[in-house]
Parts: sequence; structure tokens; C-alpha cells
Amino acid sequence: MSVQADGHPRALPQWERVLGWCGTAALIYLLICAVSIISRGFAGLSGDAARALFAFADHPWVGLFVGVLGTVVIQSSTTVTAIAVTAVGAGALSVQGAIPVILGANVGTTVTTTLVALTFLGDRVELRRALGASSIHDFYNWLSLAIFFPIELAWHPLERMSGALATQLSETSWLPDPSHFNIVQTLTNPFVDSVLALTRALSEHLGPLFNVVLGAILILVAVKYLGKLLKGLMVGRAREALTRAVGRNRYAAMATGLGVTVLTQSSTITTSVLVPFAGAGVLTPRQIYPVTVGANLGTTLTVVFAAFAAEGAGSTAQIGLQAAFVHLLYNAFAILLIYVIPVLRPVPLWLAENFARLASAHRWVIPLYLGAAFIAIPLLVIVFVGIV
Repeated sequence: MSVQADGHPRALPQWERVLGWCGTAALIYLLICAVSIISRGFAGLSGDAARALFAFADHPWVGLFVGVLGTVVIQSSTTVTAIAVTAVGAGALSVQGAIPVILGANVGTTVTTTLVALTFLGDRVELRRALGASSIHDFYNWLSLAIFFPIELAWHPLERMSGALATQLSETSWLPDPSHFNIVQTLTNPFVDSVLALTRALSEHLGPLFNVVLGAILILVAVKYLGKLLKGLMVGRAREALTRAVGRNRYAAMATGLGVTVLTQSSTITTSVLVPFAGAGVLTPRQIYPVTVGANLGTTLTVVFAAFAAEGAGSTAQIGLQAAFVHLLYNAFAILLIYVIPVLRPVPLWLAENFARLASAHRWVIPLYLGAAFIAIPLLVIVFVGIV
């Protein structure tokens, strides 16, 4: 990559830009596939263990941290929510007990994006930018939880409103099954299935573990070279076009995050793809913030679509629909209270940027935060509150 006299990247020739954009598309594809490989690897490793957690998750605090820890382990908030709904339908968990699990899953899903940011550990400046963008998701969801979890424990508004909506709409089946229009999954499944097929000959534990490790390696490779390509490509008009699309109108950016997440059926993919742009200095955490908020809401719409499209009727179908509405209402209210109202809007961004500044200067803060917030504290609460 050539630079001008002022140190800024020089615009590349046309043929280099074409090759660069083809390489960028291939690396983004690889990144999305890697996230899917890790998710399916964790699901194969720990699905039964996650289900076992729900045997004593009826206590609200235990349920909350079961949601956090289960999502960290399986790498899919949708899967954890579905397991909770199944437990409710089987009578192993009450609807009231499932709500903290859903709220906890909303927080646990943020870990993957932060792990993607760690691929920039070699450069403090890039690490600070990447962590600032990725951890917005963390702090936005932690703030949402801090506000709404105590309210739900005291007055149960999510349970009541979701129950009323589910009662009115439980017989409706006019929404499509989201799996029928998941274009991204259709494009990535051939690669992901081919990789997973290579490990089927391994044992039931070794195969999924190999998939997790391989997915992590693919993320490292994709993000490393994606960052290098973006530095050369995102100059001049290309950089201006992207920053205008994401940063000119916060609500248009939010709609973009929502739409992309509905298409990919994963808020993790939406937010993870943006981290290399932040690390390369193309996008700022402030520009990525509304996209992340939109992605948070988009992942709830997938669950609602699936709940409407699910076959069956009666109490089980209605409970599944109620759980989907809990997720939707929770994230919709969080947007209204935290993002739309100007008073709280800067808080997640301020927390993320200060955390990134601290963590890039003292890297031991990163494993301390991830280990304490997503593993140690959830385990301690589950053991001492749920078992002892």
C-alpha cells in the first residue's frame, strides 16, 4: 500500500481496487463462516450441558446468569432462548423464570464481537479503536439489563405485556419462516457444512472442539488481512460513501443494522463484520453504535417470525410466542429509553471508549473483564444461589 507525502494512503489503481474489493468480500465471507463454525462447534460440545442448567434456573438471578453463561458457551442467544422456551413448554421452567434467561442471553451474545476485536492485540491504537466499537454492544446490553431487570422483578411488565400480545395473536400464522429467506445462510452453508463434514470422523467431543479452534483461527486470518485491505481501499470516495451510509443519519444506520441482522439471523455477524472497519480507522465507535442498536432489535424479529411460523397450537405455541415477544419488547423499550432519549444515549459509548482506552494500555484488563463478567460471576451465582 503506497502513501502520500502527508502519510495518508494513496488511492489505488483501478485494477488493484477491483482485486482488493474481491478479496474484501472473500474475507468477510470467511469471517461470517468462521462465526457459524464456532457457533455450531459449541452447540455440538455443550448443548446437553446447557439444557441441564435449566433444571434449577427458576430463581431469577440464577436464570439471568444461566442465560449469560449458556450463551457464552453455545455462542447463540437464539438457541438459549429456544431451550428456555422448550423447558417452559415441558413444565420444567415457568414463563416468569424464562424471562431472566432471555435477558441474560441478550448480554451473553456480545462476547464474540469482543473476541474478534482481540485480533488487533498487536497494535495498541487499532486495539483501542476495535474494542471501542465492539464493547458498545456489551455496555449497551449491560445498561439495559441494569434498568429493566429490577423493574421486571418488581412489577413484571414484560411478562404481562408479552402474555397479552401472545393471547391475542397465538392463532396467527401469516408470517414466513425466517429460514426460507436467509440468503446469507444459504451462501455460507456449503463452506460451513464442508468444514464440519471433515470432523465427523472424530469423536463426539473432539470434533466440535476442533471446529471451535478452526473457527477461531479463521477469524484471526480473516480479520488480520481484512484490516490490511481496508486501509488501502477505504480512501477518498469509498471512505466517504461508507461513513455517509453509516454515520450521516443515526436512525438510517439503526435500520441498516436491523435489516442486515434479519437477513443474517445473527446480531453477532452484523457487529463482528464492523469491527475490522473500526480497527482500521474507517469507522468510529460513534458511527457503529446505532448499527449495533439496530442489530440488537433485529435478532428479536427473527425469533418472532419463527414463533409465528412454528407449527402447533395451544399453550405450548402460545408460550413460545410470549417468549419471543419478551425479547422483542425488552429490546424495543431499551432503544426508547437508552438511545432515543438523549440523556442516556452517550453512556454506553462513553463506557466503551474508556474501557477500550484502559484495556489497550493495560491488556490484562481484557481477560479480567471477560472472565469475571461472563464466566466467574455467572458460575458463582449459579452455584451459590441455585445449588447451595
